[in-house]
Amino acid sequence: MKLMSRSFFGLFTAVLGAVAVLAVSHFTSWGRDSQPAFNVSATPINRDARLGTSFAPIVKKVAPSVVNIFTTRFIKERPMRNPLLNDPVFRQFFGDQAPSDNRERTRKEQSLGSGVIVSADGYILTANHVVDGADEIKVSIGDNKKEFTARVIGKDQATDVAVLKIEANNLPAVTLADSDQLEIGDLVLAIGNPFGVGQSVTMGIVSGLGRSGLPGFNQYQDFIQTDAAINPGNSGGALVDAEGRLVGINTAIVPNENGGNQGIGFAVPINMARNVLERLVSGGKIERGYLGIAPQDIDAGLAKQFNLPDQNGALVGDVIPDAPAAKAGLKSGDVILSVNGKPIADAHSLQLTVSQCAPGSAATIKFIRNGVNKTLVITLDALPGVSSGSNDQNNPETGSSKAHALDGVTVADLDPQIRSLLRVPASVQGAIVTDVDSESNSADAGLQRNDLIIEINRQPVTGSDDAVRLCKAAKDDQILVKVWRRLGGFAGTRYLSVDNTKRPK
Repeated sequence: MKLMSRSFFGLFTAVLGAVAVLAVSHFTSWGRDSQPAFNVSATPINRDARLGTSFAPIVKKVAPSVVNIFTTRFIKERPMRNPLLNDPVFRQFFGDQAPSDNRERTRKEQSLGSGVIVSADGYILTANHVVDGADEIKVSIGDNKKEFTARVIGKDQATDVAVLKIEANNLPAVTLADSDQLEIGDLVLAIGNPFGVGQSVTMGIVSGLGRSGLPGFNQYQDFIQTDAAINPGNSGGALVDAEGRLVGINTAIVPNENGGNQGIGFAVPINMARNVLERLVSGGKIERGYLGIAPQDIDAGLAKQFNLPDQNGALVGDVIPDAPAAKAGLKSGDVILSVNGKPIADAHSLQLTVSQCAPGSAATIKFIRNGVNKTLVITLDALPGVSSGSNDQNNPETGSSKAHALDGVTVADLDPQIRSLLRVPASVQGAIVTDVDSESNSADAGLQRNDLIIEINRQPVTGSDDAVRLCKAAKDDQILVKVWRRLGGFAGTRYLSVDNTKRPK
């Protein structure tokens, strides 16, 4: 059993880049929709207020905003043929007993999750893994269980956030809190539909903030940890504070040996989820901000060497040539303390903060250089290596595309920044792997994010277009993929044999 799991029926859950800020994200967005109107209350919770004897008033206020999500996948498959039926000796004695009907059949796979209404006109936040791969999505609302067909506005695998839309008005939208105001020890309620038993409410506290580094999870991790019981079916549901304001979207648990809750659950902070929602709804090209440095955490030894008062901040280990940071004058050895006024605790928090800035925006960076406090205003670029939008995922001719033969793989051209980051020799050409579906044939074969595909079926690959072309041309059941890979201080090539028979979806 895996240590970590997504809290979702039938779905239990990277090689990360050497530099957190340069880790590649993958957004998917369809169309352009009007921006939803939120109810937002950013004031901190009143921690001096006496707790009442019942949370019923809060639950009555919030529960109508939490919905059930039913997903269906249609999986095509053919009946299995017994290999004995092909044996000449068997056929001599028993005749041709092959099944007369070998037609392709469709099997339905159904799952259950939760979601939260965030606007009166039908926008719903949920977890990406609740709806990922679904062919049909139904949303059930309220005590009368009125059912709507939902469409996916967008999904962000990197944060495990998805946005749905139903055609309805005057819906009971939840009020959004400012999750940055949360403190460890604050009371929270988790609302969802665990195990399909019906809407349920559990109580706990905020056990931790800014949790990251959890194996098997999405790339941008900044989880709220809680001991409020979160079980399968709760994924995508609401985590609310003592005033009934939404502070997070429930997404995962550390399960016990039976797959249930043991008091360690995680939620995506609403500030992060809202940032993703607004960008997905706006449609078009969606990109993350890019600074272009190799940051690292500060330990006690480094703090002493750089004469720092504590270990807060992100040390600039390297600056990528011609990247925004280099152009603005940021240098190796600088210690970044804040971005746009938001304190930076470590390299991971720098990654998160920069990722939520729009390309082309000006980021105010406060840092220490040789013991002197300084400030730079840096105009961010778009995160290199991937460009996502309404057409990118479905169009195999774009520079960042999902190759047909390597279904589930996203590739991009190798630009100078990524070449410098991964220290790829100038003599090595190829297409960089920016994303690999964990359930794909390529993942089974061992293909990893940041692998550089240099050959397909012994034909050279010089960029993403070559990778797409050679994959589409591959006819055999297996294709031979040669990759260049860096692991720590070692780098080299290896061969992978990838199953080229399309996995049913």
